[in-house]
Amino acid sequence: MPLLDAISFPYEDELRAERRAMVDTMADLSDEEFQSGRTLCSRWAPRDVLAHVIALDYFLASYLPYGPRINAANQAQVDRARPLSRDRLMEWADKWADRPSTAGRAGAALLLGDLGMHHQDVLRGLGRERALPDAVATAVFREGLQLSLWLNRRVLRYRVVPTDGHRPVGRGPQVRGTREALGLWLAGRDSVEGELEFA
Repeated sequence: MPLLDAISFPYEDELRAERRAMVDTMADLSDEEFQSGRTLCSRWAPRDVLAHVIALDYFLASYLPYGPRINAANQAQVDRARPLSRDRLMEWADKWADRPSTAGRAGAALLLGDLGMHHQDVLRGLGRERALPDAVATAVFREGLQLSLWLNRRVLRYRVVPTDGHRPVGRGPQVRGTREALGLWLAGRDSVEGELEFA
């Protein structure tokens, strides 16, 4: 057994559980929903979101040629998976959920927020709901804080106040809501604004 296989990384169990939950969500979609359903990622269907999160695990090195152009790198990975049938993509997703790469396991603390956010992108886009596990809700909030620094600077203009168990962050006018809703809003998902309280 390779040495790294014997190591348990922080948030590895939570990452595995969230991956399995996302695969279960995808398996529950109709073919039409899977291929062309609405998500909170405006140009991506659920299959594209799934391809993106899988690519982060297996093709991370392919992002290097794009430098800081993360959106272009993400789209290239989605385009790469578009010719795959649903069955093939789901087969790949099962492997991704059950046997994460070493890089995925080691980066679980970072990947959990991205994964949780994209899982919600699919569910919310299709009008579905789920209660997030506590660790995933916190990871989505942290992911939103990080993305906000790059995308829209909201975290520098507002004081975000989670109402479900995290300390407030930032300065300025208050925005209150759940960790999930705040994380999504910080990352530019404006469709959640109705769930937030603006002071």
